[in-house]
Amino acid sequence: MDLKRFLFCSLDSALITDLAWQIHREGHDVKYYIEAPSDHEIGDGFVQKTDDWRAEVEWADVIVFDDIWVGADVGTGAIAQQLREEGHAVVGGTPETDRLEDDRGYAMEILEEHGVDTIEHHVFTDFDEAIQYVESNPAPYVIKPLGEVQNVKRLLYVGNEDDGSDVVDVLRAYKQAWGHRMKGFQLQRKVDGVEVAICGFFNGTEFIDRVNFNFEHKKLFPGNIGPSTGEMGTSMFWAGRNQLFEATLGKLEAWLAAEGYVGSIDLNCIVNEQGIYPLEFTPRFGYPTIALQEESIESSTAEFFADLARGNDPEVVVHRGYQVGVRIVLPPFPFDDEKTYDENSRNAAVVFETESREGIHLEDTKKVDGQWRVAGESGMPLVVTGKGDTMQAARKQAYDRIDTIVIPNMYYRDDIGERWINGDGDRLQAWGYLGPQT
Repeated sequence: MDLKRFLFCSLDSALITDLAWQIHREGHDVKYYIEAPSDHEIGDGFVQKTDDWRAEVEWADVIVFDDIWVGADVGTGAIAQQLREEGHAVVGGTPETDRLEDDRGYAMEILEEHGVDTIEHHVFTDFDEAIQYVESNPAPYVIKPLGEVQNVKRLLYVGNEDDGSDVVDVLRAYKQAWGHRMKGFQLQRKVDGVEVAICGFFNGTEFIDRVNFNFEHKKLFPGNIGPSTGEMGTSMFWAGRNQLFEATLGKLEAWLAAEGYVGSIDLNCIVNEQGIYPLEFTPRFGYPTIALQEESIESSTAEFFADLARGNDPEVVVHRGYQVGVRIVLPPFPFDDEKTYDENSRNAAVVFETESREGIHLEDTKKVDGQWRVAGESGMPLVVTGKGDTMQAARKQAYDRIDTIVIPNMYYRDDIGERWINGDGDRLQAWGYLGPQT
């Protein structure tokens, strides 16, 4: 393809650095805007920056938004929609697709209106009312905060007690500690099964043929224990429009077309023998999912997103096996503690024991005089990926690459992909949801 000009916009925290770097490495012109002052150094030395993204709109051939947030408010969908109406090629949402993530009750309504089965769920704005509901309807529930506070990932709570007593205890604690910020939350009935996310790429009119199926690992420690994080790692593969897709995202194709949505949209689900039960939408790129998707796209990444933004059908070639991505983190992740971060992580050097940078993806990283260093304040410098014909092979490549990286105090989960190997893959195949991976 001809060389293109890409403008990447982080109107809150810096999230899309790696995709900007990937497209820059493919030879295209890139400019990157970051709103959050604490993140301004992220990506320095890797991609060109701009201090005024609006001044670059006419320069850009393709504009990419990385999230739904404009500071503490939802809003990139409205901006992206307006830019499209002005004739620009944009990867980004709409006000209604932003709402899928911000308002979980609305998301469930959209699914139900389009014939997708959902788990029993209720939205509350009053803690005492929710406590009374659980005590009157004893069962295990999941607490999911709504609005801005949902970004505090450790507040998501998955109940364990059959009578819901632990959920009642947590709600009482949240009322005292978070009542001033948690303006609403959803209680969702807990369902056992295999957790899998169906991710499609939409070009404003339809989904592309390839569908991404990924498995998130949100807890901090191996074995899926500890506090919830945004994500500690992901395993995935690509396939065709199988039953799992057609029963979920496939039913929303006409609605997304009416919206004019462009980009990645992910629907996380619990699947068992009885059915498919959606949990939540991610109507934007997932992190670090996009880094792993980049690794598995074997054709031009720039051409893929340029075609997507223009409403074309991209001729994308993806890896036919399995992929694993592992997030490398530093203290005090996933918590905020400036003193701990300053003492252990700020400006830490990233040292590579080999010359290869294959499978190494940027998060909160900068380059100073050729030396990679930790940037920002979140303690998430890198994502390391691997791929192979089997999940075992993908895991081995990823962890072999991690063994060549030295960052003082770094830590990571060493079990990404094991759930698939230990039975999740067999169960999904046995239940007939995946079909042939064409």
